[in-house]
Amino acid sequence: MDDVTDNQMIDLTPGQLLARGVCRHMSSMGFVCLEEFVPAKGLRVDVLALGPKGELWVIECKSSKADFQTDKKWEGYLAWCDRYFWAVDMDFPTDLLPEDTGLLVGDSYDAEIIRIGPEEKLGPARRKVIIQKFAMSAARRLQSLRDPMGRVWG
Repeated sequence: MDDVTDNQMIDLTPGQLLARGVCRHMSSMGFVCLEEFVPAKGLRVDVLALGPKGELWVIECKSSKADFQTDKKWEGYLAWCDRYFWAVDMDFPTDLLPEDTGLLVGDSYDAEIIRIGPEEKLGPARRKVIIQKFAMSAARRLQSLRDPMGRVWG
C-alpha cells in the first residue's frame, strides 16, 4: 500500500472497515451502497444497499459484542428496507444475533452472506422516498468530492 492508502486505513474505525468489505461484496452482486445513510430523522444505518431490481437492504455493521448490545435502534430500521442484515467479523459471537435477520461475515476487503433475512417488501410510496433520498445523498457526496467548499443545498 502507498502512504495515502495507509493513512486512510488508519483513520477508519473497525465498523467502517467492515462496511467497506460489505460494500465491496454488495457491489459484486450488482448493488450500489451508501454508508451512514439517514432514512429518517434520528436514524442512521451503516449501509443501505440498492439492488439492480430496486430492492433495498439495510446492513448494520457490528465490530464487537458491546457494539451490538448497546444498539437500541436497529428494529427501527426494519421499516426502511426489504431485507435487514447484520455484518460482523469472523470472531463475533453470531449466536447473539436474532435468527430472523440476515447475516454477513466479512472484513475490510470482502464479505459473504451466511444467512438471508426474510423479505418484507416496502410499500411503493416509502420505496420512492428512500430511493429519492438515496439518489440525493449520493449526488451530494459526489459533488462534495468535486467541490469540498461548495454550498450544500437542501
